[in-house]
Amino acid sequence: MKQYQPERLSEAQLAAMRRSLSSGRGALSRRSLLRATGIGALTIGGMGALNACGIPPAKREGEGAAASDDRSAEEKRITFSNWTQYIDISEDEKSHPTLDAFTKRTGISVAYTEDINDNVEFFGKIRPQLAAGQETGRDLINVTDWLAARIIRLGWAQKLDPANLPNAYAHLSPQFRSPDWDPGRAYSYPWTGISTVIAYNAKATGGRKVESVSQLLEDKALRGRVACLSEMRDTVGMTLLDMGKDPGKVTGDDYDAAIAKLQRAVDTRQIRRFTGNDYTSDLDKGDIAACLAWAGDLVQLRVDNPDIQFVVPDAGYMTSSDNLLVPAKARHKTNAEKLIDYYYELPVAAQLAAYINYVCPVEGVGPELAKIDPALARNTLILPDKAMAAKSHAFRSLSSEEETAYEEKFAKLIGA
Repeated sequence: MKQYQPERLSEAQLAAMRRSLSSGRGALSRRSLLRATGIGALTIGGMGALNACGIPPAKREGEGAAASDDRSAEEKRITFSNWTQYIDISEDEKSHPTLDAFTKRTGISVAYTEDINDNVEFFGKIRPQLAAGQETGRDLINVTDWLAARIIRLGWAQKLDPANLPNAYAHLSPQFRSPDWDPGRAYSYPWTGISTVIAYNAKATGGRKVESVSQLLEDKALRGRVACLSEMRDTVGMTLLDMGKDPGKVTGDDYDAAIAKLQRAVDTRQIRRFTGNDYTSDLDKGDIAACLAWAGDLVQLRVDNPDIQFVVPDAGYMTSSDNLLVPAKARHKTNAEKLIDYYYELPVAAQLAAYINYVCPVEGVGPELAKIDPALARNTLILPDKAMAAKSHAFRSLSSEEETAYEEKFAKLIGA
């Protein structure tokens, strides 16, 4: 029998993953920042290990997972794997109020585990079972969009039943409704969104606003005090938007033009460096005057430093997401769907958003969030208004060949 041969990683892809895990979003806790949005193939204990064992996928790519033996009716429980500090917690740090309320209402107990530290590491835990067509011991998982796309494409996620998701279907923000890797959200629903915007230290800029990527890359007053992100999709995506190109439809020529624009800023020393999470301290101190930044960081930075400002460029901004999926062979699919739907009830979504402070994917949650904290309800980094949401863009899914080519060019640009 022919063994399954998954996509292998190029050196450029491996280097990009190491950057993300050592200094980028992959290195951080959920309360400070998020993981890598970009690497299209899995590595280091993930897909590489799958290569070695030759285990076939659960189904051919694109087919989706077969329905499991759902025991939800007789077994009122769920096992839910999530990132650390990515849900509300009681003052004594011993319980999660929203989960407790769900159990009280439905009788469904939730075995909640914070066993996701980064996407690749977590995939390494569940990969052998998924590949062998076995249950993972988890009914619900929360992974970043590029990994969600891979799991769905490999046929390792169960198709969700819309009948069990009335709130999710009704309240999902249009911004997140139909990613190219899961059109119509047949297999996933977002837990939260991740936005890339422009940030600047008003004291360091002398009070001048920084409102576009072109200004970042060309304004001589900022020379040597600009930082861009070491995540390819964020930096190149924002540059593409500035050039009037849609990252969701990026071509090879578009990509090369964006790289050339960034290269000119490197050659003139406009860009001081490409950074991971370490841009936050330099921006706070004013050593970096302006930069590309992740919105989840800015919510916290702005609390402590009123000089930190952010701008959503007229050209738009980049968005990615973390997403709830039911793995293949999960035994409590219906119960898991009920939990997904519960977090799309407006009061519950507000309680979660008030705690984690990331982009809430639930439309109409504003009035409920205002009851908890009016300032949070006004914060467009948490609740993008219609004008901001309309400017949101996602980088399209890349083939393995495109991923290799794009990462090689980006690695050369940033000297990685």
